[in-house]
Amino acid sequence: MAMRRRQQQLKQQLLSGGIQGLVGKISIAGIVVVLCTFYLLSSARSNRSVPQSAGDRSEVNVEKLWETAPSDGWRPSSAPRSDWLPPQGQTNGYLRVRCNGGLNQQRSAICNAVLAARIMNATLVLPELDANSFWHDDSGFQGIYDVEHFIKTLKYDVRIVESIPEVHKNGKTRKLKGHQLRPPRDAPISWYMTVALDKMKEQGAIYLTPFSHRLAEEIGNAEFQRLRCRVNYHALRFKPHIMELSNSIVNRLRAQGHFMAIHLRFEMDMLAFAGCFDIFTPEEQKILRKYRETNFAPKDLVYNERRAIGKCPLTPEEVSIILRSMGFDKSTRIYLAAGDLFGGERFMKPFRSLFPRLENHSSVDTTGELAKNNRGLLGSAVDYMVCLLADIFMPTYDGPSNFANNLLGHRLYYGFRTVIRPDRKGLAPVFIDRENGHTAGFEEAVRRVMENTNFGGPHKRISPESFYTNSWPECFCQMSPQNPADKCPPDNIMDILNSRLESGALVDSSLSSSNLTMSESTR
Repeated sequence: MAMRRRQQQLKQQLLSGGIQGLVGKISIAGIVVVLCTFYLLSSARSNRSVPQSAGDRSEVNVEKLWETAPSDGWRPSSAPRSDWLPPQGQTNGYLRVRCNGGLNQQRSAICNAVLAARIMNATLVLPELDANSFWHDDSGFQGIYDVEHFIKTLKYDVRIVESIPEVHKNGKTRKLKGHQLRPPRDAPISWYMTVALDKMKEQGAIYLTPFSHRLAEEIGNAEFQRLRCRVNYHALRFKPHIMELSNSIVNRLRAQGHFMAIHLRFEMDMLAFAGCFDIFTPEEQKILRKYRETNFAPKDLVYNERRAIGKCPLTPEEVSIILRSMGFDKSTRIYLAAGDLFGGERFMKPFRSLFPRLENHSSVDTTGELAKNNRGLLGSAVDYMVCLLADIFMPTYDGPSNFANNLLGHRLYYGFRTVIRPDRKGLAPVFIDRENGHTAGFEEAVRRVMENTNFGGPHKRISPESFYTNSWPECFCQMSPQNPADKCPPDNIMDILNSRLESGALVDSSLSSSNLTMSESTR
């Protein structure tokens, strides 16, 4: 009896121990399953965020880049959307401006001059283009732009005359020169409504010089910003022979398929400005330092620090490596818009080895016209138009470059045409690692950086991005907007503006003539 009871106790202990052991094993197995599942999910997420092959998400779709960027339902529109009236009553006087700098700095200044004239209800005298400070080209406004088109396009916005009128007094005739003023940099609208306007009413005319960056870009009036766009993208049209020459070059390039335009900013002035000297020979560094001391304010610049934060212009070799990493190959046709590259052919050789199909305006101009004027306004104007019409545009240094910034804005307005904007700050550590011998995964790292850039679609303007680089949303509209302010104007907006103009808003029709006279009493 006692023996039987002992056997039953032993059996229960074994059974209990087995169940407990089984439970323990199941628990351990469950933990293992959970850990494995977590690992697999983490691994899958990691594989999605860090591409491992050319077929993964970080591979840029080159074929898509040859098309325009997605518009997200937006289209360009700089037509007025409110009760925009033509120039009112008697003019307050005449506005003269001298636009200094290169072609594209002058272009922005012209836009500001038109807006300043509108703000002051003034008559704008055709802007003067500085012939001495940059281009040493005396073509002037009339030699570069279509004057008749400029005046006609802006007739709903401002009065424009080709020259300042003469003043008749006591049988004598004299030229009205205008009181000279120097506007503050990025002057607010209030300066024009007070200081400038008071002096204009007192003197009859004012002369603003220099006139580069003399009106604030960010202003809280969307209609004023749209006027800037009307000037920049509609009124400022190059003369017919420049347009014809540019179109012939584009047609010649496109006859063999798609082509890309690159603004290769590797000239002495930009390198000296950036303070990036260490990659050059001692003699070249001496030249750059002397140029910087002569033309820029003193500043302690350390090359390694500047390079690490993306402040140095990309070298031609770095540009070519970016394009190859993105998937472009040797068949890519490239138009180079560039001045004299500092350091010469030794910097271009690596680029040429990867992309041999290189052209510039001289190599594709069969007329020979550009060979005679390749450093003046004509050459810059042709480069501008070719870069505007190219399938893809790539600026290599768009920081202080007016040429690149204006083109980025123009291509955005021209229908979200594709741009490739290298993120120099994001790419800097990738290139530095490569120079230090860490080449594994280099092209993949370049692709990851470039994938996160904007390829030309609508995007929010964030300082220090310029209004002339990105006029969205002021100069764009939507047919089916979520915000009523973004609604496109009516299709007959030009008829509406024309009827307002013809209703008698311009009381003195003689102001449209270029050989006007002005009596002393009306000053």
